[in-house]
Amino acid sequence: MTTETGVEARAGSRAGTAGTAMSTGRAGDRIFAGAARGSGITVLAIVAAIAAFLVWKAVPALQENEAGFLTTEEWNPNAQPPRFGIAQLAFGTAMSSLLAMLMATPVAIGIALFISFYSPRRLASGLGYVVDLLAAVPSIVYGLWGLIFLAQHMDKVSGFLNAAFGWFPLFGGDSPGKNSIFTASVVLAIMILPIISSISREVFLQVPRPNIEAALALGATRWEMIRLSVLPYGRSGMIGASMLGLGRAMGETIAVAMVLTFVPGINWHILENGGSTFAANIANSFAEATETGRGALIASGLVLFVITLLVNMAARAVVARRKEFV
Repeated sequence: MTTETGVEARAGSRAGTAGTAMSTGRAGDRIFAGAARGSGITVLAIVAAIAAFLVWKAVPALQENEAGFLTTEEWNPNAQPPRFGIAQLAFGTAMSSLLAMLMATPVAIGIALFISFYSPRRLASGLGYVVDLLAAVPSIVYGLWGLIFLAQHMDKVSGFLNAAFGWFPLFGGDSPGKNSIFTASVVLAIMILPIISSISREVFLQVPRPNIEAALALGATRWEMIRLSVLPYGRSGMIGASMLGLGRAMGETIAVAMVLTFVPGINWHILENGGSTFAANIANSFAEATETGRGALIASGLVLFVITLLVNMAARAVVARRKEFV
């Protein structure tokens, strides 16, 4: 009888302990869920507050503007009456960012594949640190390097591209120079390369080992294994990394402002001097802007804000469609 009573007591004690643990676990889950939900709401509130502030500051300048804000190439908000538009800024931002992404993405993915699957382990660790270190270099350092070193060597490169591919409108023109959209896009490509490479490398390292080993066991070469097992699995991650790099390029300010020479008007010849972007125009013009001029710059910043938001939404949509590979 005494033994049965002891067993029942121990069983009751264990049940009470388990119930306490479950209750504590549920409380922890509720706290974590509330914290995660609060964090998400806070981020959305900050984004909404930024958008509201930009609209509030931009509306007075837009009301005074005597030109079409979306279609005019002229930027003269300090005139009387003010005339300004974002056509040239949108063109320069889109062109330089897309060119940078087209140049950086293949190189970055190649670096990520080499570090993940080709390089010896000791060398891979050092290469990974070096590539990641590029992301820590300040923008002004890239700008100084682009202005002092790269731009001085771009005359020959631009001349070669103009002579070899001048039949193509982007590489055409009569006077290829060194302070062009093409030079700015090269600087941007180097800046976003470590971002794309680092994210792609982490995605490749998450590929299930059975997939890789199965491909190799069936007689696939290393490249065939990458093509059949690694790239399909990491496609959504590569797209997300590329879009993140694109957003970084679109918002870059100092490096582009130092390299790119402002010349009014849209010029489809990317090898010729001239051009501007949203961020570079804000950096170069804000100090001398009047109240209307500052409102115009804030209005252009609002457009850049919307563009980057749309790019991120498009990236999320593309990644969501590739979930079957994860």
